[in-house]
Amino acid sequence: MPASAMVLLGFLLLVLFCYPGSGRAATTQPLVLERTIPLAGVTGRIDHMAVDLRRKRLFVAELGNGTVDVIDLATGKTVHRIEKLSEPQGIAYAVAADVLAVASAGDGSVRLFRGDDLLAAGVVDLGDDADNVRLDPRSGRLVVGYGGGGLAVLDPVTHSIVSRAPLSAHPEGFQLDLASSRAFVNVPNGRQIAVLDLASGRQLAKWEIPNLHANFPMALDESRALIATVFRNPSRLVMLDAQSGAVRGNLATCADADDVSIDAKRHRIYVSCGEGAVDVFQQEPNGYRELDRIATKSGARTSLFVPELDRLFVAARAGFLVLGSDASILAFQPEP
Repeated sequence: MPASAMVLLGFLLLVLFCYPGSGRAATTQPLVLERTIPLAGVTGRIDHMAVDLRRKRLFVAELGNGTVDVIDLATGKTVHRIEKLSEPQGIAYAVAADVLAVASAGDGSVRLFRGDDLLAAGVVDLGDDADNVRLDPRSGRLVVGYGGGGLAVLDPVTHSIVSRAPLSAHPEGFQLDLASSRAFVNVPNGRQIAVLDLASGRQLAKWEIPNLHANFPMALDESRALIATVFRNPSRLVMLDAQSGAVRGNLATCADADDVSIDAKRHRIYVSCGEGAVDVFQQEPNGYRELDRIATKSGARTSLFVPELDRLFVAARAGFLVLGSDASILAFQPEP
């Protein structure tokens, strides 16, 4: 090959691999698939996940299958399956009480299981569509979104409802601000983000974002007073000031998002979407930019970032009929 042609080829390769025209990294992915954990016999939609760090177990709410799988992260195998649940959606592990809580849409229950042997410990009836669950680490209590509109605070030891806070419509993703005892709640049918005082059960504010609808997942960076919420129509990642509700950023993202996480160590945001992708956004001095789009699987909407393990777990539902793939958990390791 003539020297001039070699120089031209080298230049073209440099452009192909290094030119950041789309704002995405071309040579090193920010998330690397470490392993795929099979979920044998699991069909239908998979919803949220939780982790027991002490025992290194991952809990997976399998809504369409009516089950919760318990995965040993050391071996990458399912070691237990909780069955006969009615559309399990939200899930959380209460560390101090050593209790697993499973919220189900079908019967509106929050079922509690002992952490050591996963035997049934109790049930709290919320009446309708029990959904997302969050742990308040200060009190050890659980906060659950449910029904036509409300958050309920539960005691996992006494299996009782401590308090309720009404909302205008059904809550989706929400986060707890531990410093102020506030809860930020996505209320898509109310077209708002509600700000609740959990102590009094009173709504303090509602933030509305014009021309955006269907806000489902939410994450909170308390250290920076930043809320990251994702709208599905159109697909946008919106960053809000946690004090005022002012918009700090508004970026296009993947379609059908159902989870968003903040990686404080790397100053990144991960958005997992049913279109079969995780979008990675990088913080910069003037805001965030899209760093990369990582392919997953169609329908893989939910995810869980665990900072203590430095892993992002993405739940991939089974494919259709014989042509489809089995359900699995995709374990991604973030790269610097």
